[in-house]
Amino acid sequence: MNKYLKTQTRSLLLFSCASVLLFSCTDLEVEETDSLLAPNFQGIASAEEATSSVNSMYNQLNGYIGDQANLFALSEVTTDTQLIPTRGSDWGDNGIWRQLHQHSWTPDHAYITNVWNQWNELQLTASEVLDDRSASTPEAKAHAAFLRGLAVYVILDNYGQVPYRDTSAPPLDDPSVLTGDEAVSFIISDLEAAISALPTSTAGSDNNRASKAAARYLLAKVLLNRHIYNGTGTADSSDMSRVISLVDEIAADGYELQSGYFDLFRAEADNETIWYIPTGVGNRIWNGLHYNLTTPDQAGGWNGFSTLAEFYDLFEGDPNINVEGSGQEERRGFVPLAAEPAGAPGTKDSNGDGLADGTNIGNGFLIGQQYGADGTPLTDRGGSPLAFTRDFTNTATGEKSLVENNEITGIRVLKYAPRYGEFTEHEIFFRYSDAHLMKAEALMRSGGDPTALVNELRTIRNATPLGAVTEQDLIDERGRELYIEFWRRNDLIRFGQYTNDWEFKDPDAVGNSDRQLFPIPASQVILNPNLVQNPGY
Repeated sequence: MNKYLKTQTRSLLLFSCASVLLFSCTDLEVEETDSLLAPNFQGIASAEEATSSVNSMYNQLNGYIGDQANLFALSEVTTDTQLIPTRGSDWGDNGIWRQLHQHSWTPDHAYITNVWNQWNELQLTASEVLDDRSASTPEAKAHAAFLRGLAVYVILDNYGQVPYRDTSAPPLDDPSVLTGDEAVSFIISDLEAAISALPTSTAGSDNNRASKAAARYLLAKVLLNRHIYNGTGTADSSDMSRVISLVDEIAADGYELQSGYFDLFRAEADNETIWYIPTGVGNRIWNGLHYNLTTPDQAGGWNGFSTLAEFYDLFEGDPNINVEGSGQEERRGFVPLAAEPAGAPGTKDSNGDGLADGTNIGNGFLIGQQYGADGTPLTDRGGSPLAFTRDFTNTATGEKSLVENNEITGIRVLKYAPRYGEFTEHEIFFRYSDAHLMKAEALMRSGGDPTALVNELRTIRNATPLGAVTEQDLIDERGRELYIEFWRRNDLIRFGQYTNDWEFKDPDAVGNSDRQLFPIPASQVILNPNLVQNPGY
């Protein structure tokens, strides 16, 4: 074995095996090589290279956002909206999914390490483009400022501290670490620069890259959470006032609430989508559907992701059924009783049977009996009715459990419909309804009444207006509107509910505020003495 472990990768991190080697060998020294920079970095040489770097960063986001693991898993599977039970040998994966939902993760959890790697690499690549010595165009710098602001935001939100490599500092210097207000100010500076220089993109455009509206949205998100990041616990009224004005500026570009909730998740342009990622939505469609829920082009689902009944119960409607006409609100979706005739816009009839592909597969929350294209009740692979249940139970003991489940336990969640394309490259990341609810929350946190704003959204979603809106009503509304869109963890922390008890959470994690931040990967704490492991790890 070599005495020294070295790497030349373009990453802030050593290979993931570094920590394993460190603890499994003696007399091993680890050389800190956590910089993306070449030893004699003098900036990016040409405008074309800078543009190529920006394109590469956007392409990286396709994987970061389209994945069902990593950031999505940290944002949703650690909450009440998503969990993945082990069904026989399916989805066991050495407990990696269960640990997230139970809040029993450790510093070597692969997805926690991956998110750290990915977004730190993104922010340092952006810093290369922004370096004063780089021959970057103003447009490239505007996009790099936005992407670095986004990357630093993701790292701060998940880990509470951000290693920052000054591109003008000696390469062997340890990266400094940004926390609290210093980190927030850094993000704000980048986003203000992006707002000044990015193009204006009006509602209804093909918004697959950042615009002024996207930068304003992210800045509003940062300001709404500043009191969490700096530890004061109380929102500053000036921050809330700025959130409101930023949302109004987004609206001035034509963005607005739009009717037809599930139509928003189609590939067509609409007035709500501020920024979408051109990545396939197949993970959002197939990771929860049963093997026997198929389309002519897809052999079936992967039968994993589900939601807790307690989250499903936040929506209006019968808790035990969700078929067409059962009194549910629009955002809860419904289970079709059969496929629709071919010919609806955006659908196809691959096998020529006169039925539109995938229209027997529902939207929203799938519970109870599922049906084939001709209306035949489907069965699971063992011949039992394919009827998704509210509860997760051990097949041997009948007790509630996340292991030894059968094929039908758990309510399934589906926002992107296979009827409009099974792997369409159009995943929404920033949406105006979120901005609208951020404005309502900012109004509430500065002493105002958010009821009218919340009811404006509820009315367009065909939900019953509320007589008054409490803080609990507002977090519930955000859950109903934005489920599986990357924001549930962030929202629960800001409303003080991420450490609440929910089904299958580890009892030691209930009320444990240490779990509001993920651990810094162990190898990085060793390599950079400016990093301090988060409490509880």
